[in-house]
Amino acid sequence: MYSEKVMDHFNNPRNMGEIEDASGVGTVGNAKCGDIMRMYLDIDDSGRIQDVKFKTFGCGAAVATSSMATELVKGKTVQEALAVTNKAVMEALDGLPPVKVHCSLLAEEAIHAALWDYAEKNHITIEGLSRPVSDIGEKEEDVEEDY
Repeated sequence: MYSEKVMDHFNNPRNMGEIEDASGVGTVGNAKCGDIMRMYLDIDDSGRIQDVKFKTFGCGAAVATSSMATELVKGKTVQEALAVTNKAVMEALDGLPPVKVHCSLLAEEAIHAALWDYAEKNHITIEGLSRPVSDIGEKEEDVEEDY
């Protein structure tokens, strides 16, 4: 069963769409379930996320976690956005069923992938950011063991 917040973000997704000439774009997927998430970031010269959009192909939980992730990083600095975890996304949505935990990991990785793209485009290093995976399947098993 999904929480009211999950249903709200699925039925009324926030920040859906694309940003032309985005500062950073990250795409991640999950080969096991077929979900694909693309995150677009517009980052100003001071390193603050001015706008964020997403496009997601996947289940309702994937759409809801994408929507919530954009809400959590909008207006934040790059470092603050980097600190948004899949657990933070799940908590903000009042939880996810165990079989949908991977959707929150997809959201976390999409943020990281967009930040990675931003860093590469600007020839900078973001402390604490490591190269993102394109398929979260490798990380999924580790996360599911925690729940």
